Amino acid sequence: MTKQALGNKMNTVAWALFLVMIGGLWLVPEGTVPESTWLLGVGLILLGLNLARAMNKLSISWFIVVLGVVAVVGGIVGFMGLQISIFPLILIVIGITIILETLAKKETD
Repeated sequence: MTKQALGNKMNTVAWALFLVMIGGLWLVPEGTVPESTWLLGVGLILLGLNLARAMNKLSISWFIVVLGVVAVVGGIVGFMGLQISIFPLILIVIGITIILETLAKKETD
């Protein structure tokens, strides 16, 4: 199997895990699990995907790794009963990633 095919297979499995998790959480009666459970699950899926890619010597996305960490932290904070706004953090991560990628690019002119 080529690296590209393996990477595509891993991405497909990650999406499938996400859909299974969301469907499973929707089946659980409301109030049974903390609301931040989905956030923790998404973070673990994102981090697991990138760990599997790294273990197979495939490229990883640092942006997705950071989003995974933000999601895991948000999920843990939610389990602790604290409120945190994840969306603004994601916007900050996107902005910082764009800045860092722009600064890291080598000039070709």
